[in-house]
Amino acid sequence: MSILEYNGAAIIAMAGKDCVAIASDNRLGISYQTVAMDFKKVFKMNDRLMVGLAGLATDVQTLDQLLRFRMNLYELREEREMTPEVFTNLMSNMLYEKRFGPYFCEPVIAGLDPKGKPFLGTMDLIGAQAMAKDFCVAGTCDGNMYGMCETLWKPDMEKEELFETLAQALLASVDRDALSGWGGVVHIITKEGITSRELKGRQD
Repeated sequence: MSILEYNGAAIIAMAGKDCVAIASDNRLGISYQTVAMDFKKVFKMNDRLMVGLAGLATDVQTLDQLLRFRMNLYELREEREMTPEVFTNLMSNMLYEKRFGPYFCEPVIAGLDPKGKPFLGTMDLIGAQAMAKDFCVAGTCDGNMYGMCETLWKPDMEKEELFETLAQALLASVDRDALSGWGGVVHIITKEGITSRELKGRQD
């Protein structure tokens, strides 16, 4: 088993019309043993930017704290909020710095750029970036999530339709993966702010 699969995770980000959504499952496990059903994997960076971290749970929490620290420094120095593109480069540099002893995390970045258009990006554990116009996935059931997203996603969805599409894609994917699931949480990012909703899933 890969160390990235040790705790289990499922994260999807999806673009809509002037909005973007990111969702994760709730399970924290040690291989096939479930430890907790409320483990946070998606973190708010500012009112227009969130990052999902799939991978080793200890590194997920470490990276969250480190990113918050780096963002606060940036905002103090620059006197403005970080855009998703700048944040992606910051994250990529942080991961590449540690390439000989990496953080075992695959980030998924979702946000709105200064013009209010969706921004989606992901990278591997040493910071190699990949951008997308439709959706990004990471975690132990990424094959299932790719299939569901390719089936359900369509351009220019309004936020309610985007929520429904993302929720169905996540729940259908984790039902076929023993390392992730136990419900989930969906965050919708619009110009007005972030709306979060809990999902109930199978508890087995």
